Amino acid sequence: MFETLPGFRDFPPEACAQRNHIFRVFRNVARAFDFREYDAPILEPLDLFIEKSGPEIVSQLFHFQDKGERAVALRPELTPTLARMVANRANSLPKPIKWYNIGEHFRYERPQKGRGRSFYQFNADLLGEDSVGADAELIALLCGIMETLGLGQNQFALRLSDRQTWLLFLESIGIAEGERSAILEVIDKSERRKPEQNSEALDKIIPGRGNEILSQVDELKQINQLDSLLIKLSSFGQTGQTRANDWRALMDHLEAHQVSPFIKIDLSIVRGLAYYTGFVYEAFEASGEGRALAGGGRYDHLIKKLSGNIDLPAAGFAIGDMTLTDCLEKNGLLPSYVMVPDIFLICGSEQSKTGISIVANTRKAGFSVSHPLKESSFGKQFKEAGKSGARYALILGEEEELKKKVKIKDLKSSGEIAVDQSHLIQQLEKLDEEGGIDSSS
Repeated sequence: MFETLPGFRDFPPEACAQRNHIFRVFRNVARAFDFREYDAPILEPLDLFIEKSGPEIVSQLFHFQDKGERAVALRPELTPTLARMVANRANSLPKPIKWYNIGEHFRYERPQKGRGRSFYQFNADLLGEDSVGADAELIALLCGIMETLGLGQNQFALRLSDRQTWLLFLESIGIAEGERSAILEVIDKSERRKPEQNSEALDKIIPGRGNEILSQVDELKQINQLDSLLIKLSSFGQTGQTRANDWRALMDHLEAHQVSPFIKIDLSIVRGLAYYTGFVYEAFEASGEGRALAGGGRYDHLIKKLSGNIDLPAAGFAIGDMTLTDCLEKNGLLPSYVMVPDIFLICGSEQSKTGISIVANTRKAGFSVSHPLKESSFGKQFKEAGKSGARYALILGEEEELKKKVKIKDLKSSGEIAVDQSHLIQQLEKLDEEGGIDSSS
């Protein structure tokens, strides 16, 4: 007996229906924000991912040599693909570019709760606009998705931070430009490490200053109110004041978008990936438990790095389906879909051709219809109709066929009416509006 590979999942109909419910919310909210859906291959040149993340990414990928002797990999994320696509069309695309995708991704990592080797992501990106309005639009989209899924202020929070604020801070305490990325990596991991481990990591970068830097880092991380943050930024000179104005403008935009209640200033969020250049954020359950539900930020120079010649400001985020599904399930927000047909056909063996023709017409009209695939008695068909969960049964016997009629039986009320076959669709649509057939019929 074969089983699924480690880190991969089956989606039987019930689970697939729940997944598709989440995807529908993604699409509906993205459409409300005027984002356009795109798609791309799941197989890309291996070098595309190496160029973005460095050679160390290879150990985390499903990669191989194809029959054309090309080094290829299953995509672990979509940003490099997006950069490739946009760079090839940049001159012809109207700006800003607001695109989203829902697709499967692959990472060869140790499977654990909330993380698999195959997973789905919603990716939304806004390119060609460098104002804080673009950052706010993306954050509002993320919050809109969570709200539409039923998550309120008690269920999730978006923790907002800023790479530029951190770089200004590091400059203010005398950290050389070449050492700042390494310091940010330590800060990014600091919540998951003991203080002494963080101090040791900082000491390796700047010998003798580990404890001092850690103390100052912890002091900055304690700031969680806008007023306090603005005062701190103002102490960094004119550049700091400019960034303070950006923070104020972003928060004003988020208030106008009506998502301020979900926003928490949390400078412990750094997002370790070096390509982030501005505001960054992660969405978590309000309790703080579990992995991030979503994450993203501004990455203004990545398109040029991956394309070589096209420089576009860019920002975006991704929502992973595994942590989101776990969160929705825990909060009782995953609907249980009852997948049943609208109609079940019951007909005699001599009437099967006419019956199947009625089924075909009814399906074309948008109804879900089931029918027996082999001959059986009327009694057995009635039992099957009851088990199917259908609301209506269409009954076609010898008498109905001769008169070119069909009976509609309401399996809920047991009411029954006979209609001309030519008027069946109109009658079914009318019953949908009226709520069924009265039991006295």
